[in-house]
Amino acid sequence: MNSYKDIAKDVFSFVGTLSKENPGIAQGYMTLHKTVTSEGALSVKEKELIAIGISINAHCEECLSVHVSAALEAGASREEIVETIGVAVMMGGGPAIAYGKHAYDAMMEFSQ
Repeated sequence: MNSYKDIAKDVFSFVGTLSKENPGIAQGYMTLHKTVTSEGALSVKEKELIAIGISINAHCEECLSVHVSAALEAGASREEIVETIGVAVMMGGGPAIAYGKHAYDAMMEFSQ
């Protein structure tokens, strides 16, 4: 298994590749991402915690790697991420527990 840091790097590397292959797709997505993750009625930290919960229930390890890192950078605490995992498990059941573990492991790795 790749580390979560490596997984996040791979995601960003692919965005670079996609930018070269089809700039419109990458630009459109990055514009959406920048707009949505900017401060607003919800803080960047709150938005990243929401993204972690959705990533768990979407079973997207790559998404988890990116959003756990971003949540920590935005000031999310271990307790906030663990509670976010709990909400995702409540909404997603057993499969969310499995991906909640990925979120927890990513948090531990990015926290080092």
